[in-house]
Amino acid sequence: YTLVPDKPNGAAVLYCHYHGGKYDLGKDELFLEPLFGEWIDKTPRGPALAQAGYLVLAIDAYSFGERQHQGPAGERESGRETENALFKRFLWEGRNLWAMMVYDDLLALNYLLTRTDIDPTRIAITGASMGGSRATWLAAIDERIKVIAPVVQYTRYQNFVASGEVNHHSFYYYVPNVLKAGLDMEAIVALSAPRPQIVLVGDSDVLSPADGMQIITDFTREVYALYGADAHFEPHIYEELAHVYTVEMFNTMLNFFNRYL
Repeated sequence: YTLVPDKPNGAAVLYCHYHGGKYDLGKDELFLEPLFGEWIDKTPRGPALAQAGYLVLAIDAYSFGERQHQGPAGERESGRETENALFKRFLWEGRNLWAMMVYDDLLALNYLLTRTDIDPTRIAITGASMGGSRATWLAAIDERIKVIAPVVQYTRYQNFVASGEVNHHSFYYYVPNVLKAGLDMEAIVALSAPRPQIVLVGDSDVLSPADGMQIITDFTREVYALYGADAHFEPHIYEELAHVYTVEMFNTMLNFFNRYL
């Protein structure tokens, strides 16, 4: 989907949808009222961003929405079956499902930059949960994204393993050799420095252990400081909040976009 604002401000947002096991949803998340938790003003996020002047682009990831049947079995499988089959096939082919998903987001960014109705220097990326992971990874590898806003996704892999909650993420999340290579989420988050980046997550989110979030935050602050860009990194960790995307989070993100785009 491409949402074109009535009163454009020239900036654009690449919106990455979440997982949640809702394979029939995909990019239609843009038009949901509540997602995680109570959505107070009942304005879906996609239209809310467009009303604020931003052009919004969202695509379906592998196995979601219009792509539920794009696995080896075609129409005979959908959703989770498609996701699992693609993970297995890509593994045989020397590829990785997560890499293929992020590559699709890269292609979406390429398309966005062909549009003449936006300023190519004013692109933000955001998403919740799996969408937040997609936003973090794509921003890490592509500097054409100028502002980054992952929501309810701030997972340090080693701490996640230690917490024993590995099955809370589906197959898509696991990239071969990441830990063997000595990498963890702090390295990926910090690659976006010195670009403006806001992180919004609860301290009781089982998918993002609090001890790991502290390590990510400390490391990333140090990297931003090396660039003299301390103010460009804003981690917002909400007390006693689980895997929930609140209206306060959205409004904080929108204010951040308005400030830096």
